[in-house]
Amino acid sequence: MSLLFIEIDPNTGDHESPTVWADLEEKELILQGWKPSPELEAECAATEVPGHAVGIPDSEAVIRIPARMVGMIREACDAVERAAQLP
Repeated sequence: MSLLFIEIDPNTGDHESPTVWADLEEKELILQGWKPSPELEAECAATEVPGHAVGIPDSEAVIRIPARMVGMIREACDAVERAAQLP
């Protein structure tokens, strides 16, 4: 795996560390965030989206990322997009 560390939440404390990485080999974003409340996770699971089964598959997770990390996510998106354009 070609994991590129982008940045960690600047407001992180000793016990919380929302983090953004870019996997340049798989061309994917890797996000570490906070677990949602049971209520938020249930709402996400119950929301109907066209072309998508209701629920959250066991292989997926809902996470929360603070708005202050949007720039980091954009940077990771750019890195993955550049990696995807390589031959």
